[in-house]
Amino acid sequence: MMSAESPQVVSDPAVLRAALTVIRRQGKRIGLAPTMGALHEGHLSLVRACKAECGYTVVSLYVNPSQFGPSEDLAKYPRTWEADLAALAGVGADLVFAPRDAEIYPSDYATWIEVGGVAEPLEGQHRPGHFRGVATVVLKLLNLVQPDVAYFGQKDFQQALVIQRLVADLNVPVEIRVCPIIREPDGLAMSSRNRYLSPAARQRALVLWRSLERARELTARGERSAAAILAQMRAVILQTEDAQIDYVALVDPQTLLPVEALTGPTLAALAVKIENTRLIDNYLLEP
Repeated sequence: MMSAESPQVVSDPAVLRAALTVIRRQGKRIGLAPTMGALHEGHLSLVRACKAECGYTVVSLYVNPSQFGPSEDLAKYPRTWEADLAALAGVGADLVFAPRDAEIYPSDYATWIEVGGVAEPLEGQHRPGHFRGVATVVLKLLNLVQPDVAYFGQKDFQQALVIQRLVADLNVPVEIRVCPIIREPDGLAMSSRNRYLSPAARQRALVLWRSLERARELTARGERSAAAILAQMRAVILQTEDAQIDYVALVDPQTLLPVEALTGPTLAALAVKIENTRLIDNYLLEP
């Protein structure tokens, strides 16, 4: 039986370090699931994976301002503190690290992490500065917690690649585990931003999954031309009222560079605005 005891909540980095020093002395393997709160089943699947593999589970709850662009949704990003703590108690998280902005970015803060290569296309092109904010806060969290393993979701496929690159390039002694996308029964990828959608827009948002399904069907039937598959994926999306495409791409899953033909595993990735809410999704095609 999982304990429904509330996890210890810490906001001060010094208190966090002291608590984790005790755990390390006990010889326990420490896992970290970094989140921005507004938790859903996708986040909780990371915590469960962490619980299964580690003796001590840390979850960070921090809405990181530096990964939001000037016109993005930082102010309205959902903050559901009580519900998040209840959900984390339900899955047996041991410690919640919920720092304040001043502890992560003091007034004289001056250091930023820029990852090249995999951070540049797709989200990097459409959200300039986003991965600088992600890479910086993740490195800070990894330094503060010093976990043995850190857990990320495949829905943010590019983010996971960026973090794997960061960890390899900067010799951070942590294992990065990427867990599968968790979907609603109708296929919509779980996302904290889904709660922005009106009921009608929530139905229209299924177009992202339908577009990926079309790519999967075409691949299964033997279509190998990226241009042909992309044209059909876009056509599926554009049938939907108010859907605005940021990108629809077929890329190499290691480099995120576009492919012309599907000769091996290929990532179908898309970013689409529905009712002004920007949603992302992806699917790994295996021709």
